[in-house]
Amino acid sequence: MSTPLALIVDDEPDIRELLELTLGRMNIDTRAAADISAARALLENETFDLCLTDMRLPDGDGLQLVEFIQQQQPDLPVAVITAHGNMETAIQALKAGAFDFVSKPVDLTVLRNLVNSALKLASFPERDRRSRDTLLGDSAVMQTIRHTIAKLARSQAPVYISGESGTGKELVARLIHAKGPRSEHRFVPVNCGAIPSELMESEFFGHRKGSFTGATSDKEGLFQAANGGTLFLDEVAELPLSMQVKLLRAIQEKAVRPVGEQKESPVDVRILSATHKNLAGLVEEGAFRQDLFYRINVIELKVPSLRQRREDIPQLAEHILAGLSPGDADIHLNPETLHTLQRYAFPGNVRELENILERALTLCDGQEIQPADLALPQATDVNETTGGSELAATPPEGVALEDYLENIERQAILKALEQTGNNKTAAAKQLGITFRAMRYRLKKLGLE
Repeated sequence: MSTPLALIVDDEPDIRELLELTLGRMNIDTRAAADISAARALLENETFDLCLTDMRLPDGDGLQLVEFIQQQQPDLPVAVITAHGNMETAIQALKAGAFDFVSKPVDLTVLRNLVNSALKLASFPERDRRSRDTLLGDSAVMQTIRHTIAKLARSQAPVYISGESGTGKELVARLIHAKGPRSEHRFVPVNCGAIPSELMESEFFGHRKGSFTGATSDKEGLFQAANGGTLFLDEVAELPLSMQVKLLRAIQEKAVRPVGEQKESPVDVRILSATHKNLAGLVEEGAFRQDLFYRINVIELKVPSLRQRREDIPQLAEHILAGLSPGDADIHLNPETLHTLQRYAFPGNVRELENILERALTLCDGQEIQPADLALPQATDVNETTGGSELAATPPEGVALEDYLENIERQAILKALEQTGNNKTAAAKQLGITFRAMRYRLKKLGLE
């Protein structure tokens, strides 16, 4: 196996020497440049496996070099060296395509972890490895999602996965982990809404024996458990503000301090997060810290609702039934049943589809599932003659009331917009609300 080659770009001789010595001890050859011009010349003449660049250079900044490499050699991982505490610059670099960042003064443990992860990328070329066994669908939006997952897997940038309940946000997070260089380490999912607030710090960062009543032994936290791998913060909007501050520090410093411990310990963790709530709206309301929002939302990946990819329903249904059917039973949907499913709104998305089909298997006689076997809840049915409406008394099984009501609201607004030729003022009047209320609801429901 050939010796890896790294490009080091920094105008400070002492930093260049430190980086060259550290990488040399890792059996990595290096080339050094003091500015962007010299770096470009080296990039044109040699093939590198990694680039480390300072942000402040005599003839420009590191962002320019990141963008140049993204255009010319997109498979080359670039890590930027930023001034201590300058997270805004680090986030800019990650958005521009940098693989990761390290702050000055350079922590050599953090640097070695970064370099090892970057060099593993050669084993994970960016391509759309069709995750058909886990992320099904041939719709254009799902093809785009799979391609984006393959690209994000090569980065260490924090990713915020947004989408309605039941769309498969955790599945997307697991695929980002599985397709990247951290796949040999743990993927640690945590439901932020399920941890009691008084235990949250101990759960995330661990504790030392005797640090509080009941701490009878040392305990490893979630960050330590995910060291080298990925920490998935599901329902991150549920974190109390006091914990948001501590989480922000852990992410920025790449270090945690267990309860009862005097010093911080470095951790190498990639952060993925998700929620079905409008996180930007919570920031505006003061319920979620803006600085933490920008830190975890470096890249946003929106997972589409099932309504946005109805053409995938036959394939999803076939896959779900194959997993649910006993033995080799060939239980299938007849065409009318499939048509019924494709017209349904699915407020609970893929999770609700799974629940519906599991119930249908129990109710059906023979090998063919009939429309009645689906036992779908009464959909919102606007009576065009009387102007009345008939709603289901309760949400379908597995669907939260908040999501169910949001879906009813969404369907009513979409219908009003359709009937008024997308005239928001007329649609608002038809719904009996003000134009301002209409704009608020459009934004809240992601319909702008």
